[in-house]
Order: sequence, then structure tokens, then C-alpha cells
Amino acid sequence: MTQFAPVANIIGRLVVALGAAMGLPMLVDMGRGDPNWLAFLECGALCMVLGGVVATATNRTRAGLDVRQAFVVTAGLWLVLPLAGALPFMLGAPGAGFTDAVFEAMSGMTTTGTTAFPVLEGLPHGTHLWRAMLQWMGGLGIIVVAMLFLPVMKVGGMQFFRTEGFDTMGKILPRAGEIAREIALVYIAMTTVCAVVFVLLGMTGFDAVIHALSACSTGGFSNHDAGFGTYPGAPQVAASVFMVLAALPFIRMVQLLRGTARPLLQDVQVRAYLRWLAYVAATIVAWRLAQGAGPWGAVVVDTVFNTVSTATGTGFVAGDISAWGQFPFALVIVIGLVGGCTGSTACAIKVFRFLVLFRAIRAQVRRMHSPHRVITMKLQGRPLEPEVVSSVMAFFTMFMLTFGLLIVALALTGLHPRTALTGAWSSIANVGPVWGPEVGANGAINLFPAAAKWLMVTGMYLGRLELLAVLVLFLPRFWRR
Repeated sequence: MTQFAPVANIIGRLVVALGAAMGLPMLVDMGRGDPNWLAFLECGALCMVLGGVVATATNRTRAGLDVRQAFVVTAGLWLVLPLAGALPFMLGAPGAGFTDAVFEAMSGMTTTGTTAFPVLEGLPHGTHLWRAMLQWMGGLGIIVVAMLFLPVMKVGGMQFFRTEGFDTMGKILPRAGEIAREIALVYIAMTTVCAVVFVLLGMTGFDAVIHALSACSTGGFSNHDAGFGTYPGAPQVAASVFMVLAALPFIRMVQLLRGTARPLLQDVQVRAYLRWLAYVAATIVAWRLAQGAGPWGAVVVDTVFNTVSTATGTGFVAGDISAWGQFPFALVIVIGLVGGCTGSTACAIKVFRFLVLFRAIRAQVRRMHSPHRVITMKLQGRPLEPEVVSSVMAFFTMFMLTFGLLIVALALTGLHPRTALTGAWSSIANVGPVWGPEVGANGAINLFPAAAKWLMVTGMYLGRLELLAVLVLFLPRFWRR
């Protein structure tokens, strides 16, 4: 039988860390003389006490995690931490109900970026900072999970990245702890540089921090109701650059900083992603210019920013994409489902799985033409094992099935068909924006029925943890030795 003590110990320690992190927004509100700091003090203390009790009670556990425990830790963290992270939204500003508070925290931790708060401008600075911090911490967490846990758990073909070396990774970063530490340093450095660039381009210091935390986590929360549309022009160009960087494999950036550029330049995922992104952006720019959308410079910046924001799963709001026309809107929906690279903060299906899918289709076509021919599928110069291909096919099947069921379920709650479609797309792919008559002016879903909000919370949770990492827990044989 699976031992839950190591699982509880890890979750307890991270709840303590989350409570300690509430000290930052507490200090911000305290420095501004905003009484909302008391809510962060209470919530932080509560999390640290409860998490500390659990961690202390299981502190004698020293054994490493087995595969079952890794699944439970991964699924448990993204359940418990959003619940803890929701406390300041209920006990402090904006005084949200349980459903909206959990929705906001889950949207942050999964880096989705959809908001349940109808008005953002009047919220305390500490609340804005906490929303952005939830995204940033969730982005870092999912990178570590994708690099260390999912390959071991063989989720969705991720075992491909478990093979010896992962190119030069085995020689440069031999231990899991070192991998996580190096990635965290790159993540912190990128966020810092992004904030500095935003300040230099005219943002206030606080706005720069909020949007840097959101851009580098590909989250999308803003402290303005107009979203990133508050800062048109050069800030949007800079944000596009950082969003693209955040959607690339962080391990490649670690290697780059260590003086090895070849893995990044030759990574088939990176090259395919940048190529596809450029194709979609160029196509939409050409379409909009042909339709007389406006001056070409403004159209290019607006299109590239919004396309990158959607493709990376950031979901910054800057204008109404649905007003571009049906064809560009459909392209944006498709590129949002593709997502970014494996080992990044980006979400959705991921470029790696599409590359495997295309190779599997090509191999099958060749077998139909030459039944006796031996065909070996390769990716990044390495053979694709049948187990990897079957795992990717299973993921595609489950993703599209869950996507379809979520659309139907949201429609049954009374939402407009377009709202149900984009709501399911936004949550399962962790993209952020939702379009429809029930959506607020700042993109908020506060008018949705409670059932629809909980369905979206479920979709965000499943999508961020790659579906199979959660669904496998419901199989009785998973728990048998």
C-alpha cells in the first residue's frame, strides 16, 4: 500500500513556504497604510501553522518518492496550494466568496490567467502582488514537475526526456536538485530583467513587477482592467520577447548561460515552435492589413503581441481578438491549443507531442505504401520508442475528449455556445481569455454560474497537470502493488 507520509511531508512544507510568501504582499499593504495587510498576516500565519503541523508530524520520513507517491504529490500540490492561496481573497480584499476565491487562486497557480474579479483597478497593491506571485510560483513549479516528475511517471510521452543525458543535460546537470536550482536561477534572472526593461519603457515600478511576474510565468494577470492594453507599443514588443522566452525549454537556457548554445539552436522543439509562431503571426498580419485594419506598424505590433500572448498561454488582454474576423480568430484558437515547448512555463498540448504525432502519421502513411519496409521514427536524432508514441496518442485522445466534454458541460450550465467553447479552450489549455456575452469588460467570468466556474477550475487543474497524471489516480489497479 502507498505510504502517504512522504507526500504529506512535502505538501506540508510547501504550504509553510506559501504562508511565508504572503509576507511580501503583507509588507506592501502595510507600507501603503492599507489595512488589508492584516488579512495576509492572518492567512500566512494559518498556512504556516497548519503546514508546519503536517510537516512536523511526518518529519521522520526520509525515503525517496516512488512512482505512486510522485503522482499523488503532483496531484495534491495543485489542489492544496490553490486552496491555501485563496484565503487572502476571502479574508481580505476583494472579500470574494469561496468559489470565486478558489477560481482566482487556481487560475493563478495553473498560470491560466482568467479572472473572477469584475473590477481590478481598486484592489489593494498587496492583492495584485499576490495574484501575480501565485502565477509566478505556479510557473516555476510546473517547470520542475515537467522536468523531474512527469518523465518518471511516463505521462503523455514525457519519458522521452528521461533517457540518459537529455542531450548534454546529463553531463552538465547530473542531479535533480541541481536541475531545479539552476532553472530557478534562470527564472528569477529572466523575471528581473523583464521588470527592469518594463520600467525603462515607461511602466511604474509596481506595474513592471506585476507584468514581469505574469509574462515570465506565461500567466496573464494584470492589475489593470484594460490588461496590457494599458501599455501599447514598445512595452508590448518587449513583453512578446519575454513571453516567447518563457515558452522555450528552460533547461536550454541553463545550457546557454553555461556557454553551450548548440542545444538551444538545434532543439527541434524550439525551431518548430518559432517557425509555427511566425507563420501564424504573419498570416494574421497579412489578413488584417488586407482588411484595412489600420496603420501597418500598429497592426503588426498588436497582432504579434496578441498572437504570442495566446500561443504561449499567457493570455494578456490587449484589445478584442474576436473582432479580427473569423479566420484569424480560428487561427488563434488553434495556436492556443498547440502551446509552447516541454520544460517551459507554457501550457496546452505542447510542441513535442505535435512533432511526435506528425512523425507517427508520416510513418503510418509510409507503411501503407510499403508494408514490408522497416521504419524507425526519430526525434532530435534519437529513436522514438513505441511506448512514447502510444503515450502521446493517449494524451491527444484524452485531451480532445476532455475538451469536448467540457464544452458540452459548460453549455449545459446555460452559457452561450461561444462562451462555452472559449471557456473550455481557455481552461483546459490554460490560456486565459474567454469570449462571449457573459464575459465582463475586463475579461472576468464573475457572471458565470457557479457550476460553470467549478467546471473551469476542474479543466484548469486537469490541463495544467497533463490530464493523465490526475486521471490515473482513479484507476483501482494503480493502487495495487
